[in-house]
Amino acid sequence: MRWPTSFLNTVIPPPVDFALLIVNRGKNHIAVTGMGGCSAAGGTVAEILASLEKGSVHCRPVPENIFRTSLSFPAFAFDRAMPSPRSRRLLDQSNIAWTPERLNRTLLLTLEALAEALEDAGLEPEKLRSARVGIALGTTVGCTFHDEQYYISWRNGEKPDPDPVFQYLESNLAAFLQAILGVSGPVSVVTNACASGTDAIGIARGWLEDEICDIAVAGGADALSRIAYYGFASLMLLSEKPCSPFDRGRAGLNLGEGAALLVMEKRQQADRRNARPHGWVRGYGAASDCYHPTAPHPDGRGLQSALRQAMADAGISPQAISYINAHGTGTSANDNAEMNALAAMGFSDCPVVSTKGITGHMLGAAGAMEAILTILTLKQKKTRGTVSCREPDPGLARPPMAESQQVRLQGFIGISQSLAFGGTNSALVLEAATK
Repeated sequence: MRWPTSFLNTVIPPPVDFALLIVNRGKNHIAVTGMGGCSAAGGTVAEILASLEKGSVHCRPVPENIFRTSLSFPAFAFDRAMPSPRSRRLLDQSNIAWTPERLNRTLLLTLEALAEALEDAGLEPEKLRSARVGIALGTTVGCTFHDEQYYISWRNGEKPDPDPVFQYLESNLAAFLQAILGVSGPVSVVTNACASGTDAIGIARGWLEDEICDIAVAGGADALSRIAYYGFASLMLLSEKPCSPFDRGRAGLNLGEGAALLVMEKRQQADRRNARPHGWVRGYGAASDCYHPTAPHPDGRGLQSALRQAMADAGISPQAISYINAHGTGTSANDNAEMNALAAMGFSDCPVVSTKGITGHMLGAAGAMEAILTILTLKQKKTRGTVSCREPDPGLARPPMAESQQVRLQGFIGISQSLAFGGTNSALVLEAATK
C-alpha cells in the first residue's frame, strides 16, 4: 500500500488530554465485591498475596506440556491441574456440553478465576440469570496461536482436520463465560496489548455507571504462547534470569500466565444484597503516546494523560494517592518512562512498587491482577518493595521501593497503571474499603 504524500508529511500532535472533558463519576462509586485469580504465584488470590508478602519467585524454564523451546528464557507458568474441582462444578452446572480437550488453556485459566470471584462475591450462577450481567475480558492472544500445525499443513497444500478452526471460533473469552453462566448482558473482549485487563475494568465500570448492566465481571486472562514468547525474544526484551523491575542490573522481562477477574456492582446493588465490598473503582483513564509501535514515549506523556484522566474522573489530586502499582516490566524503556511520568506528575513521595517479580508479565491479565493486588495492599495499609529489585537504578527520575523496604501506607486510595505496545496507557484509581 502506498501512503499519500500528505499523510507522510503530517506532524502527529501530542496526545489530547481529555481530563477536562470527563464528567466526574466519583460520587457514584463502583464496588468490587468479588475477586478471583490464578498465576505462578498461586491458585487463589490469597495464595498470590501470600507469595507477594514472602517474595516467593516461581520463575522456571517453560514446561514442555505448554510448549517446547530451545531458548533459555524462563517464565512464570501456572502449575496446577485444570479444571479444579471448583471450576469443574461451574462447568457441570452450565447448559453447555464440554470436554477438557475443547477448552484451551486460556479458557481454563479464566474459569479458575471466575469460580473464585463468584464464590468470593457470594453469587450463585442461577441467581445471576435474573440480572443483566456484563462481561469484559482482556487478552492478547487468547490461545489463538496454538494451532500452528493446522496452518502449516494448510499452507503445504494438505487438507487438515478443520476442528482447530471451530475451536478457535469457540474460544471468545467473554462469550464463553456468558454461556457458562447462562446470563444476558453486554460482552466485550479487549485486545489492547498489555493494557487489556485494565481497559476491560474501565469499560465495565462505564457499563455500570450508564446502567447498561446490574453486575459486571471484568478482568483478563492469557496463557503462555510459543509465538508470543518468540516475539518478545526477537525484540530482545526477555531476561534469562528472574526479572528485577527498576533494579540497576535489570535485563528484561519474563512472560507469565494466569487470569484475574473482579465482580463489580453499583453501590446500591451491593447494598441491596448486603455484599461487603473489597473496595471501589473510583476512576479510569486511557491515552496513547503516538510515539512508537512497541516502545513508550521516554517522558511517558501518554501515561501522564491517562493518569490525569483517571484522577479527574475520581475527583482527586496526586496528593490523595497513597500507593502506585506500576507496570514495572523490568525493561529499561518501560521503567524509565514510568518514573519520568510519575516524577512529572508530582508523585514524589508516594510508594511505587511493581508486582511482576512474583507473577511475571501476564500480558492481557496483568492489569487486572495488579488491580486486585492494589486493593489488597491498600486494605492492609502496608506494602513491601518490588521483589527482586535489590539495588534501585539511581538513574530513574524518582526512586521505587526496593525489595528490602516496607512502609505503612497513609491512606486507602491507590493507582494501578499499564503501559502497552502501540503506545497505549491506562490507569485505574482504586480505593480499599475500610471496614
